[in-house]
Amino acid sequence: MMEDHIFYDCATAPSPRRARIFIAEKGLDIPTVQVDLRNKEQLGEAYRAINPRCTVPALKLPGGQVLGDNASIARYLEEIRPDPPLMGRDPVEKAVIAEWNAIAESDGLLAMAEIIRNSLPGMKGRALTGPKDYDQIPELAERGKARIGHFFDLLNDRLSKQAYLGGEAFSVADITAYVVIDFAGWVKLVPGENHEALNRWYDAVAARPSAKV
Repeated sequence: MMEDHIFYDCATAPSPRRARIFIAEKGLDIPTVQVDLRNKEQLGEAYRAINPRCTVPALKLPGGQVLGDNASIARYLEEIRPDPPLMGRDPVEKAVIAEWNAIAESDGLLAMAEIIRNSLPGMKGRALTGPKDYDQIPELAERGKARIGHFFDLLNDRLSKQAYLGGEAFSVADITAYVVIDFAGWVKLVPGENHEALNRWYDAVAARPSAKV
């Protein structure tokens, strides 16, 4: 158990779930503190002192430094626990995985954020994460729905050619895309019957023990 680390989580939110799956795939056991996003605990002074960006996940390191996003947390954990490799094994594979993880974030996760944060009444005035308040823009929610449809098509095409997004090995890119698809289910956006490769991949990822965390 990595008792000298602290993982700041929210069990109901998609972004920290990405980190939880990564941690589980690495076989790590890290002490966890739940942050109550529903009651805006992330905006309170106590959590601001930990992560001024007011977001989860965050990982506090033994020296007191806090990593405040999925990219830095994954990079750190990959360095301290290289096996199993989730960010590539050679220069080309590392580059391809980084590219598809970025695609899953920009085309998938950010599209879902557009939908959720610009449409749900509970997000009024909180259209972006972080310490500042922003008004909703309903048109962005509609654009996000179209983007998710295109994202499903993109993933299906990619996965019709190979087992995983980065190649033949499961990686951080698959974690991100898997979380996006579950997130899309919140607003009843799901891959269709025509997305055979994507659905096959999704079932395989969902069967991994890490997907249950």
